Amino acid sequence: MILSATETAIQTAAEFIRDGDLVVMPTETVYGLAADATNSDAVAKIFAAKRRPAENPLIVHVATYDQARSVTGEWPDYARDLITRFWPGPLTLVLPKNDQIPMITMGGLDSVAVRMPSHPVALRLIRVAGVPLAAPSANRFTELSPTEVRHLHPEILEAAGCALDGGPCEVGIESTIVDATGPQPVILRLGVISALDIQETVGSLGERAASTVRSPGQYPRHYAPRAPIRLVDRVTDAGLTFHPAGGVPGRITMPNDPLAYASRLYAAFHELDERGPAEIQVEPVPPSAEWDAVRDRINRAATQ
Repeated sequence: MILSATETAIQTAAEFIRDGDLVVMPTETVYGLAADATNSDAVAKIFAAKRRPAENPLIVHVATYDQARSVTGEWPDYARDLITRFWPGPLTLVLPKNDQIPMITMGGLDSVAVRMPSHPVALRLIRVAGVPLAAPSANRFTELSPTEVRHLHPEILEAAGCALDGGPCEVGIESTIVDATGPQPVILRLGVISALDIQETVGSLGERAASTVRSPGQYPRHYAPRAPIRLVDRVTDAGLTFHPAGGVPGRITMPNDPLAYASRLYAAFHELDERGPAEIQVEPVPPSAEWDAVRDRINRAATQ
């Protein structure tokens, strides 16, 4: 059931949440499949609907700083600096967790990934539901994330009590994730908040331990459309091209700005994928650091 995100619909969605059911909600990054993060049975439904491995932790979404405090342990000083600058927004912090969050939500870890979304519908839903929401992307595991309700897979829609239609997601790719459980922040996943943004806020960054999985988005193949992606060398502006099994190729010319490209990327993949191509070819994006998050998503989508 897809509902326009009116106040009445948000109240309905909050009732589903309080009853232990799932709801699809918009955020500024991608659409999320949400449940009460403190309810083990409800969280288990997320893993089942997404076909997600149990060891892959979820991000807990909060609407207030007090709510973030209620699910975490001690914050390092640099975490406060990051929160002051980037919340609400597309930054997730991995922090020590407390007993309010069950182990299933964090894949058995002693930490919790928390963020405060900036989308007004997400914030309102969390407030009305009265609980923090575990809300990974509303896709099946490793598949392409939805940035509009029309991108939702039928299995996800069937699993959810309702889906709130909040329009296209402005950011378009998942949040930056920073591990804040140690003496220095460690970037686990890049988003539109860049490594330079983090460094400008907190100073030096720590080194990531290759064997540690403390957050979502760590699998080599992720965010992938149905059609295989092939990376091709071109000298023209960055773009996406599909090659059908027969017929004339189609093309989407992408923006030259990294933020605009990120906002458009998943929607472009969905658009091309719906045409049933034999493959999707992607031209390179610039090698500079501001394109790192876009490059990460393209490379993971292209991994076979």
